[in-house]
Amino acid sequence: MSDHLIIAPIVLPLLFGALMLFKRGDSQRFHRTLAAIGMVAQLAVAITLLVQSSDGAIRSYALGDWQPPFGIILVLDRLAAYMVLISTLLGSAALLYSSGGQDARGSNFHALFQFQLMGINGAFLTGDIFNLFVFFEILLIASYGLILHSGGRKRTLAGLHYVVLNIAASSFFLIAIGTLYGTLGTLNMADLAVQVTNMDPRRAALVQSAALLLMAVFLLKSAILPLHFWLPRAYAAAPGAVAAIFAIMTKVGIYSILRVYTQIFGDHAGELANFAHVWLWWGGLATLAIGGIGVFSSPDLRLQVSYLTLISVGTMVAALGMSHPASYSALLFYLPHTTFISAGLFLLSEVIGRQRGRASTRIVKSRRLRQPYLLGALYMIGMLGILGLPPFSGALAKTLILFSAQGSEGAWLWPLVLGSTLLGIVSTSRAGTTVFWRSGASASTKGPLLNLRTGGAVVMLIGVAVLMPIFAGPISAYTDTITAQLLDTNAYTEALLGVSIDTAGEESGP
Repeated sequence: MSDHLIIAPIVLPLLFGALMLFKRGDSQRFHRTLAAIGMVAQLAVAITLLVQSSDGAIRSYALGDWQPPFGIILVLDRLAAYMVLISTLLGSAALLYSSGGQDARGSNFHALFQFQLMGINGAFLTGDIFNLFVFFEILLIASYGLILHSGGRKRTLAGLHYVVLNIAASSFFLIAIGTLYGTLGTLNMADLAVQVTNMDPRRAALVQSAALLLMAVFLLKSAILPLHFWLPRAYAAAPGAVAAIFAIMTKVGIYSILRVYTQIFGDHAGELANFAHVWLWWGGLATLAIGGIGVFSSPDLRLQVSYLTLISVGTMVAALGMSHPASYSALLFYLPHTTFISAGLFLLSEVIGRQRGRASTRIVKSRRLRQPYLLGALYMIGMLGILGLPPFSGALAKTLILFSAQGSEGAWLWPLVLGSTLLGIVSTSRAGTTVFWRSGASASTKGPLLNLRTGGAVVMLIGVAVLMPIFAGPISAYTDTITAQLLDTNAYTEALLGVSIDTAGEESGP
């Protein structure tokens, strides 16, 4: 039975999402109950998989017993288990918030939410490039419906832009897959690592072209400059619970880069070894710069959080570009911190906006909030946490990334990270002063209060800023072990194919 658990993070949301489609219309209690049962089951599976993977073994699940490199293969290692747990925890919090009433403002919210989780978990667990594309499409199709949930002109325009852009990216993804398969004859990630090592040098340019096209798709999903322009508008327009689950969408792109460009095009890949890292390094730094400018000039709280997300993406991609074990480990420590806190800030911004009447989330004077002290405290903790000020989680996460820089890397990374942080402090201080202090004498009487469900979700997510420093030692030690396993390409190919790649680029096996 435990062997089948690897597929459970995909099957469970598919099953619960399909069940919800059988009863439509006025059945919110039924959908919420089913969604809650589904999330509890997924959470139990995600924790079990993390415990299983902690022994260092790489487990696989071949659908239909078609063994790799043929057929559909799912792979569970420490990195996959870590990402599935993060997506499940984030999904649980977003679902709790939506059950406060947001899920009732449109049809099929819970079914789409479950299908999106299915696509995200599948992307983390798949062991071949083609099914990575399939799971990308599943999560994107679900996200098209979710971003338009509850309608509105602004949301529809942002959604249309988002859909067109992602359809174009999917076309490039297919072209890259076709070129890789036509050149190397496989799409299994372990087999690709072997084939790239033993590749005919005359095919190197073609494989590199396909890999660069693939990277452009992943960078678009991650929102790296100059492919970042869709993110602020789409995230700022989405409903709160949807924006919260979208916080992990950019991390799916970063995970794909980490997986593909270390295991397939890593140190063993001959003339294509680590060829992508220079692009990642400069792209990450440029995104950091544009994110800092965007935060500083944001006239709206939700837009401000969107640009803070962009700064986080730039920081992580710059860490990818450094390509040291220490920078990978720091990136993996930083990833849950920024995912959870930015999601919490999206939810908090929506609650603030709904208590401010016509001013909504715009950074302008308005009536006093109904819960100024509670919302103000959560805003301060969330912003200090994501900006990286002590004693919150961002300080540790950013410090780990900064100290992983080697040689001249520090001369570029330190000023940009600290500069974007400074711009963020100035911008969020101005926004906090305007929203919480420079308000009118009369309090708003409209807008929902932060209750057990919505407040519980916000506290769960923003509370990560306080909890991560307490457990920083064990989390950092675990991300070190994830990195060591990720960089051991031989262990991956031996677990899936029974062959290893030696340093001379020769395949060996039984």
